[in-house]
Amino acid sequence: MASAVIIDGKAKAAELSESIARDAAALLASDNLRPGLAVVIVGEDPASQVYVRNKKRTAENCGFHSVQHTLAPDTSQQDLLALIDELNNDKKIHGILVQLPLPRHIDELAVTQAITPRKDVDGFHFLNIGKLTAGHSSDAFVPCTPAGCMLMIEDQLGKDLSGLNAVIIGRSNIVGKPMASLLLQANATVTICHSRTKDLKNVARRADILVAAVGRANMVSGDWIKPGATVIDVGINRVEIEVDGTKKSRLTGDVDFASAVQVAGAITPVPGGVGPMTIMMLMSNTLASARQAVSRD
Repeated sequence: MASAVIIDGKAKAAELSESIARDAAALLASDNLRPGLAVVIVGEDPASQVYVRNKKRTAENCGFHSVQHTLAPDTSQQDLLALIDELNNDKKIHGILVQLPLPRHIDELAVTQAITPRKDVDGFHFLNIGKLTAGHSSDAFVPCTPAGCMLMIEDQLGKDLSGLNAVIIGRSNIVGKPMASLLLQANATVTICHSRTKDLKNVARRADILVAAVGRANMVSGDWIKPGATVIDVGINRVEIEVDGTKKSRLTGDVDFASAVQVAGAITPVPGGVGPMTIMMLMSNTLASARQAVSRD
């Protein structure tokens, strides 16, 4: 019998969506300003197409001005940077998101750093990363996935995580490192693990908060988890399973949910956990950017 609380990211995201839509409507009424989000996609990666569609639809549901630029796979880096420059200077746009991964001939770093920090709603610009790392995140854009994870952790454990051990599996710039900064700000004691960590299972077992963001399906099993721990599964892996002799693909996380749910105190499912929250935090950052634009003007 499952013992863990299932953290419903979908329900939390729906709740946030309502409040963001209300705030966007209020901004339109008071300042005649509609938050604007521009999403840029280069090429035809099917997963990216799905993500971009979801982002556009969510932005529209929140009452945002939503723009999508779909560029050919062979678009030059120069042309992409020219478009970003145009969006940086467009007063109707408050958030710019370039969907990753980009084709190989384009330098990802050059692109993420070309977006002006005040429209960098993905939180990838070095200025935003620096503010977050230095603990000055009140006017910085925090990467969307860690920001969403943090809200779900706060719902379970409160805003002050003093005395709790947090272990993050994965050291990426998009999830692992910013997640560590947020947890440190909330007074948790933080360990970041990665492929070179020795005795990973036992390190994980000491965690009151375990964040799995490694990109390996079902890697973390129930015997890696401290009884009662809060488990946040960031992984989205597509695996093939056989159902009645037919091969089907399904999404699974980095955590083996069936065994983990018996041990954890609270756990996010995949799908329906972190994913919906990531998109909502993108909307939250875009709204914040629009508000900052009003106070600057």
